[in-house]
Amino acid sequence: MTPVLLFAAEQRSAQVTDWTDRIGWLVGLALFVALVYWLMREGWKWRGTLQSDLPELPTAPEEPGEAKLTMSGRYHGSTTAGQWLDRIVAHGLGTRSRVELTLTDAGLTVVRPGATDFFVPAERLREVRLDKGIAGKVLTEGGLLVVTWAHGDKLIDSGFRSDRAAEHNDWVDTLNQMIHKTEGAR
Repeated sequence: MTPVLLFAAEQRSAQVTDWTDRIGWLVGLALFVALVYWLMREGWKWRGTLQSDLPELPTAPEEPGEAKLTMSGRYHGSTTAGQWLDRIVAHGLGTRSRVELTLTDAGLTVVRPGATDFFVPAERLREVRLDKGIAGKVLTEGGLLVVTWAHGDKLIDSGFRSDRAAEHNDWVDTLNQMIHKTEGAR
C-alpha cells in the first residue's frame, strides 16, 4: 500500500465533546464556590457572636460644636488595638464604606453611608498615628490614619484613608493635641 492510502485508512474523526461531563464539572465547581462562600459568611457571623459583649456604639450629640477638621475618604475597618489582623465585626465595625469624619471639641463623628454611624467622645480617644495597614488593607507607609479609642473595656483601632492623603498629618497633630489636653484635664 502506498503511504497516502495508509494515512487515509488510519484517519479518524475528532472525538465528539461530551457535554454531560463538562456540565457536571461546572456544577461541581459552582457548588464548591458556594460552599466556600457559605463557610466564609458563617465565620464572619461567628466572629460577630464572639464579639457580642461589645457595647452599642455611641451616637453623636445633638450639638457637637464647631468642626475643627473634616475629612472624606474610606473607612477600612476596626481591629483590637495593637493587633492589626484581629478585625472587629460587631455592630458593623467590620464593614468597609465611604466615610465623612468630623472632629469637634466633643469628639470624632464617623458618618458612613450604607453602614452604621458612630461617635467617639473626646475623653475616649487614646492615640492617633499613621500606619501602613489594618485587617484586609495594606498601603504604603503612612497611608492609613489609625485612631485608637476606648469602647467599653476594649481598646479599638479604626483605620481611615482620606481622599487627599496630605490631610493625614493635620489630623494626627490636631487629634494628639486634643488627646493630651483631655488627659491633662482628667
